[in-house]
Amino acid sequence: MFRKAAVTAASNGNYSQGQANGRLPSLDSGQPAQEEKVVLKQKVTLLRGISIIIGTIIGAGIFISPKGILQNTGSVGMSLCVWAACGVLSLFGALCYAELGTCIKKSGGHYTYILEAFGPLPAFVRVWVELLIIRPAATAVISLAFGRYILEPFFMQCEIPELAIKLITAVGITVVMVLNSTSVSWSARIQIFLTFCKLVAILIIIVPGVIQLIKGETQHFKNAFAGNDASVMGLPLAFYSGMYAYSGWFYLNFVTEEVENPEKNIPLAICISMIIVTVGYVLTNVAYFTTISAGELLLSKAVAVTFAERLMGNFSLAVPVFVALSCFGSMNGGIFAVSRMFFVASREGHLPEILSMIHVRKHTPLPAVIVLHPLTMIMLFNGDLYSLLNFLSFARWLFIGLAVAGLIYLRYKHPDMPRPFKVPLFIPALFSFTCLFMVALSLYSDPVNTGIGFAITLTGVPAYYLFIVWDKKPKWFRRLLDRVTITLQIILEVVPSEEDQKS
Repeated sequence: MFRKAAVTAASNGNYSQGQANGRLPSLDSGQPAQEEKVVLKQKVTLLRGISIIIGTIIGAGIFISPKGILQNTGSVGMSLCVWAACGVLSLFGALCYAELGTCIKKSGGHYTYILEAFGPLPAFVRVWVELLIIRPAATAVISLAFGRYILEPFFMQCEIPELAIKLITAVGITVVMVLNSTSVSWSARIQIFLTFCKLVAILIIIVPGVIQLIKGETQHFKNAFAGNDASVMGLPLAFYSGMYAYSGWFYLNFVTEEVENPEKNIPLAICISMIIVTVGYVLTNVAYFTTISAGELLLSKAVAVTFAERLMGNFSLAVPVFVALSCFGSMNGGIFAVSRMFFVASREGHLPEILSMIHVRKHTPLPAVIVLHPLTMIMLFNGDLYSLLNFLSFARWLFIGLAVAGLIYLRYKHPDMPRPFKVPLFIPALFSFTCLFMVALSLYSDPVNTGIGFAITLTGVPAYYLFIVWDKKPKWFRRLLDRVTITLQIILEVVPSEEDQKS
């Protein structure tokens, strides 16, 4: 349904044949026409790659509510061990994606790897659920945190009105999408700046914590493993919370085609980022416990604010600003990366063709970026966001586990495939087992929500056969689709990628 010969707007006076075919003539009529390829360019350097990963992993959670692990482990010592262990497990997953990203040099992340290993049906189901529910809901949730904390300094003595939060959130979402539609370079530069702000915010917590340790403030670490014993269900749930806190390490693989020297930069960016985040998370929690007891941490509504108020006085007013910047960075990095999944899925014929087109001057995947805007706004003002995310939390780990299992399968199916970066086989085996275990844990601990999420995910199967496999659609429907595509091309000033046409 979605993919046919590249639709062009050459018949319309607004486009020349060269523009419609993905090349731009020189605007200087006095010079010989020089053509410029309309493609997504390799503008993601090593530093920008690191900023994408760190900037999307570190959101609001570590500053506001890092209590899920402590709540389920029952002791300070065990909670720190789980934070470290989840960092190592996430590094294992990231290393698997480093191998996949260097041997399959296509953007799209999970979608692309599942498509290459297991075929179009599971890949379509993945992108179907991501586009319609997961990504709009997840973007709305992190954006609401941005809206709340950017307004916090103006409403110190009273409750922030919900409508004000949603309106400023809507503005934030729009700004991020305009930025990503306008310039790859500028969105990457801003991501570097926001990542720097996040690391500064973490250092603002870690440094006073280290000073407290030097002063001998270790009372909360005495008998660190004493307390409520972790239950049989508690420890797995603690790992579930920890793995969620580290999720985001896979986003660089969504933009593989735009990474400079991907064989070198993808593994380097992943390893550097995961080491920084793991050390930062563990030391931040250590810093909290130098000043706040385990019981106080569980009761606090904003742990970083409580910590800052005790050690830094009025400087604690800066914490909401840093949290808002952190959320904005997660919004920017997530939209930058996930839009490339939609771009690639459209290129493969699994989403409408317009989503695989590129702006003729800005060289950004404009339609793939802005398609999320109306869906996110609907979720923001009308959706039960947290229920939707609970329904589909298992889907993330199911498809990540499937992608990593695909790495093992490809080792046997294509043993001669070039692999510039290769991990020991026990790493993908252990990580895919961990993902499947978390899926099983979701089913056991919350069968109703997980069952609903599973049913929502399965709607992708009939959708696949209706939209992709069935090719005897009415002629009027095909003509309508072509007309809509051409109209959107003219309005948005987008054309198919030239590399797309060659393939």
